[in-house]
Amino acid sequence: MDKGIYCLVFENPGCVVRIGALGEITFQRGWHIYIGSALGSGGLKRLMRHISIAIRHDRKPKWHVDYILTSPFFSLYYTIHGVTGDRLECLLANILNDNSGVPEFGCSDCSCTSHLLYRRDDPQQEILAAFRKLQLDPVIKTIINPQVKDNI
Repeated sequence: MDKGIYCLVFENPGCVVRIGALGEITFQRGWHIYIGSALGSGGLKRLMRHISIAIRHDRKPKWHVDYILTSPFFSLYYTIHGVTGDRLECLLANILNDNSGVPEFGCSDCSCTSHLLYRRDDPQQEILAAFRKLQLDPVIKTIINPQVKDNI
């Protein structure tokens, strides 16, 4: 089973979403990048879990990212992942961090300030460059979850 790190890339129209214990968070219109790791026993199958939740909304939110995956305002457009056995998700978050992150989002098990970052425009090229900087070969999976398009 391949293991690695990944980014989930969402677009949203600007909204307020309750994120578990973090409470209500106001999200600007644009793009959000969630950085995660898939180093556990399921490896990169974790991406399929995220995609399934985003499309079917079939699970009660447990993790911070689940609240976004199940929100009617956020549309998962694509994922980018790289195969590695090393814990590089925090390095990736730091490379991409421009102080636009939602404080404490998705980083309760590390010392990062955030694993959810904001961009005004589609960040695909920036993310690909960051993966290459970590010497990973990035793989893109296009999702385009259409549920949100009527809300934008």
